[in-house]
Amino acid sequence: MKLIITIIPGNDSDSVSLALTERKFRVTQIASAGGFLRKGNATLLVGVEDEELDDAIAIIKQTVNKSNSKQKGVLFVVKVDRFIHF
Repeated sequence: MKLIITIIPGNDSDSVSLALTERKFRVTQIASAGGFLRKGNATLLVGVEDEELDDAIAIIKQTVNKSNSKQKGVLFVVKVDRFIHF
């Protein structure tokens, strides 16, 4: 299992979350700020099975608005040793 941590422009968070949840991925969104001007961002946490990783990354990359080249996202993939859903 992997954990995707992606930081994207805040105005893209709803469309990315919706695109992921439509494909049955579970998403947790955290408001965040960073960068020189402290612009609003969203941090999304997405837990995925190893075989679903490439699909989830493709959805995120395709859904983020790329019209403004200054607004870029960042994505981290972290190995999850244990997952407990309660």
